[in-house]
Amino acid sequence: MMDNYGTPPLGLVRGEGAVVYDEAGRSYVDLLAGIAVNVLGHAHPAIVAAVSKQVGTLGHVSNLFVAEPPVALAELLLALAGRQGRVFFGNSGAEAVEAAFKLSRLTGRLGVVATQGGFHGRTMGSLALTGQPTKADPFRPLPGDVTHVPYGDVAALDAAVTTDTAMVILEPIQGEAGVVVPPAGYLAAAREITAARGALLALDEVQTGVGRTGHWFAHQADGIEPDLVTLAKGLGGGLPIGACVAFGGAADLLGRVATPARSAATRSAAPRRSRSSRRSPTRACSTTSSAPASGSRPASRRSATRSSARCAAPACSSASCWVRPPPPRSPACCATRAS
Repeated sequence: MMDNYGTPPLGLVRGEGAVVYDEAGRSYVDLLAGIAVNVLGHAHPAIVAAVSKQVGTLGHVSNLFVAEPPVALAELLLALAGRQGRVFFGNSGAEAVEAAFKLSRLTGRLGVVATQGGFHGRTMGSLALTGQPTKADPFRPLPGDVTHVPYGDVAALDAAVTTDTAMVILEPIQGEAGVVVPPAGYLAAAREITAARGALLALDEVQTGVGRTGHWFAHQADGIEPDLVTLAKGLGGGLPIGACVAFGGAADLLGRVATPARSAATRSAAPRRSRSSRRSPTRACSTTSSAPASGSRPASRRSATRSSARCAAPACSSASCWVRPPPPRSPACCATRAS
């Protein structure tokens, strides 16, 4: 293996719940959770069963075909957000951020505003958005016209965003920078600033999403509606997956490109990990009717429309009936379920 993190100090062979075991049989409480990935711990029965069943049925189909699990997961994410939109799946949070970066280019503008200390990934595009020089400097020059401003500083953000800005990308809570919580009203101010200048607001929820802050998505606590949300880590419950969720006009940006394979990843439509992801959030914190009712609609038709789920009530057949699922229970509930 290449020397990316140095030689690991410990060799692990198996895990169960929040406990992992090394080659000598010693046990450890896993407080890293695979860097905020294993939201249900190791070898959770629901995830093992879901993945095993899917692999035994249909493991991989690529983007050239459609399967039910990715479409159902997209519908679930939109239902949890309570908004109409479209979803792009990739292999990681970095790919989800790259998708957001590419969507910003389709606005016809080039400028992007990110924050100092922010972390968005290590691919060339996502690294350009990352406001940590020690990670970015060895790989310069990086793509894009990116300006970094102090995190939480509304005045600095206001001064940096112009009518040439395509996108502002922020973490609702900065993770790698040390769990930095912004001042009250910061995200709302960012929404107002971007809306006034016609820029996209992208929120990187790779770490804060999937119920980690007590809401399905951290920005829901502020009552704002971003144009783009990126997800990964806990979404797969241990399997590699990323998602870029686009709402409103941003959801149709990719359709403006005339060429095929506008943005693609070979494994973006993998049924096995989509099935795992549907188990991960729904097991982490229970909701009674949050999953969309697919009825008899074939997956191909649902994939073509890519709208958010209809009302789950059996008697509801109106295409304009949208429901916002209840918020998840407290993190304590999640911990109890995971155990």
